[in-house]
Amino acid sequence: MSAPLVLIAPAMAIGSGYYRPLVQEFEARGWSARALPRRGFEANDRPASRDHDWSYADEIEVIAEAVAAARAEDSDRPVLLLGHSLGGQLVVGHELTCPPADGVVTVGASLPHHRHHPYAGPHLVLMGGLIVPLLTTVFGHLPKPAFGAPGARTLMREWAWMVLTGRTPYPSKDRVATPSLIVTLEDDKMAPAGSIDAFARRLFDTAAVTRWLYEHDDVRPGTSNDHIAWARGGGQVVDRIVSWWGAPGNVSPDGDRDDAAATF
Repeated sequence: MSAPLVLIAPAMAIGSGYYRPLVQEFEARGWSARALPRRGFEANDRPASRDHDWSYADEIEVIAEAVAAARAEDSDRPVLLLGHSLGGQLVVGHELTCPPADGVVTVGASLPHHRHHPYAGPHLVLMGGLIVPLLTTVFGHLPKPAFGAPGARTLMREWAWMVLTGRTPYPSKDRVATPSLIVTLEDDKMAPAGSIDAFARRLFDTAAVTRWLYEHDDVRPGTSNDHIAWARGGGQVVDRIVSWWGAPGNVSPDGDRDDAAATF
């Protein structure tokens, strides 16, 4: 069986170049990895503006095209999607609306409904109910220094609606049945445990899911479990992904998918 290819969906407002060390960690273990572009945040990319807008669906299409291209390159190679924060929300949208990948990993990805945050997330209510709608109306996009800026008008409004209502900006009646590893980062203020619990419960088939809490005590020298910085020293996470993927129940001896989840 070929070693997997990992397609990395970046977090909000972070370009693909940030994930170069993470790609190298996978390659050091004999896997392949590619960081997908985050629209508006790549070098020489056109930023969001009133005349340049996009949505969750547009970002999901980028993932779908990357998966299809990977299948065309090598049909025997497993394709895993790794979604970081917003990227995890997009990966779920892909799995629910497009031909699925062979495996899913999310790190710091959550259902960002304000009620899943401490004290019902008043800062999120302010952001989703006032700041995003107001600024995107006035400027046609979300300008700096707002969170996620410069953000596309439609995508940020969809994110804001999810913050206020808990409803995803894509169909989510079904559940992700792809073998999935959901990583929670201890004391993550941007994706607290309650929001990740809701993410796992609401959007994933529990039979397909393995959970891992990346605790402070697990952090090795040179690595991190910070919401953003983990990806710059991601060896610990990569080791866990490699172990999870190789565990019984994720991949059968002939390399085919198996819907049973591995547990540790």
